[in-house]
Amino acid sequence: MKHIPGVLKFLAAFVLLAWVAACASSWQGTRDMAVAAGFQVITPTTAEQKALLPTLPEGRITQINHDGKIFYVLPDVANNQAYVGGPAQYQAFQQLRIARQISNDNLAAAQMNQMNQMNWGMWGGWGAPAWRGPGGFGY
Repeated sequence: MKHIPGVLKFLAAFVLLAWVAACASSWQGTRDMAVAAGFQVITPTTAEQKALLPTLPEGRITQINHDGKIFYVLPDVANNQAYVGGPAQYQAFQQLRIARQISNDNLAAAQMNQMNQMNWGMWGGWGAPAWRGPGGFGY
């Protein structure tokens, strides 16, 4: 019985680590798509840029209007830089994001189809005993 708290702590640490890895992977994927869409990596040089960077939501692209032009900015505060693109680059980013979502959906559907095609009958279903009518459960 003393092992249960240790196992729970290990399981909680594992789940936390997996969650952090998933978040980092998501951020890396967003950055990669921004670069693939043509966003440029910019290091803030003016006081205005340096002040604006930490106020932008991390991991999200924000529309900025500057001198009558529209820019889309993905901040990377940890590295003191931003990924900046115009309307054409943002459109390309959106298309890449949709294509990735479709790809993920197709992969999930293929995995579900594969699971459905497996013969679970030889294992007795999901491990529950089969119901044998009024006589009760049977194996």
